[in-house]
Amino acid sequence: MMVIRPIRANDYPALYQMAVESGHGFTSLPVNEELLMRKISRSMASFNKTVSSPGDEGYLFVLEDTSSGQVCGTSALEAAVGLEDAFYHYHLGKVVHSSKTLGVYKTVDILTLCNDYTGVSELCTLFLRPPFRQKFNGRLLSKMRFLFLAEFAERFSDKIIAELRGVSDAQGNSPFWQWLQAHFFSVDFPTADYLTGIGQKEFIAELMPKYPIYVSLLSKAAQQVIGQVHEQTRPALALLESEGFSCRGYVDIFDAGPTVEARISQIRAIRDSQRLQVRIAEATGSGEAYMICNTTLSDFRACWAELQPQANSTEISIPAELAKALQVNAGEWVRISKL
Repeated sequence: MMVIRPIRANDYPALYQMAVESGHGFTSLPVNEELLMRKISRSMASFNKTVSSPGDEGYLFVLEDTSSGQVCGTSALEAAVGLEDAFYHYHLGKVVHSSKTLGVYKTVDILTLCNDYTGVSELCTLFLRPPFRQKFNGRLLSKMRFLFLAEFAERFSDKIIAELRGVSDAQGNSPFWQWLQAHFFSVDFPTADYLTGIGQKEFIAELMPKYPIYVSLLSKAAQQVIGQVHEQTRPALALLESEGFSCRGYVDIFDAGPTVEARISQIRAIRDSQRLQVRIAEATGSGEAYMICNTTLSDFRACWAELQPQANSTEISIPAELAKALQVNAGEWVRISKL
């Protein structure tokens, strides 16, 4: 059975392997032993911390195949970004150049460096190893975070974002960054991305252009990728859009990939989720695919299963095997939402 759980210290080798496999442009999983160990330690501390409002907490989950003990993927939540380190974006806006005398009216797109998302929560670090990209594994790994948000709402902001990987080639070259590099920087995209991933962001404030950039002055290749996602990221974008996320003109400062946002209360999986009491019973037939999680913080568990919730009932029947995987007993509470 595939089970989502909080990361543990002994998951480090698997996390490192996923960092290697994730490749260029995956800022939140740099191939750096010290940083990855720090991420694990910070997550373990966050799950054991008493919290009444969002702060500098990060929750890192793994997807485990319980039959083999193999870790197959990871995903994470940040409670509030930008509180310790500056959190940068470009905002795509417009300025108007007009002259009544000359009869000229021209609208021009501009990119402005900003910190507008400081303090909001973030969906991040979603990676599923290629051999396990089947059935509902990817959907569970991504969307189970909504159940966690619903259950522990006091730990998060009322708004949440997700940064999506922008366009780059197999060698990690980004058309957008190539233009910035030629005019403002002397480091390539993989290096800049890696430095950001390990927390060395000083160079952004030091070297990024301080004034808005006119999009028309960028190379044609750079202009074409603004707000576009990497080919491998399109399914993730479609999933988030189906849940109510949308782009408000904010893009990544390195590869110009889009950042999407939503009010937590308006996310479909959260809005439609139910909190029900467990009844242990063998399945009587096939149901619909649901995500299901327990309601315990430090021992959080989530799975997907075919369930048959009854209208207007406060209980849900689940088989003993599923109850064991979720670490729940009869009479305890779970939260469910359709996949």
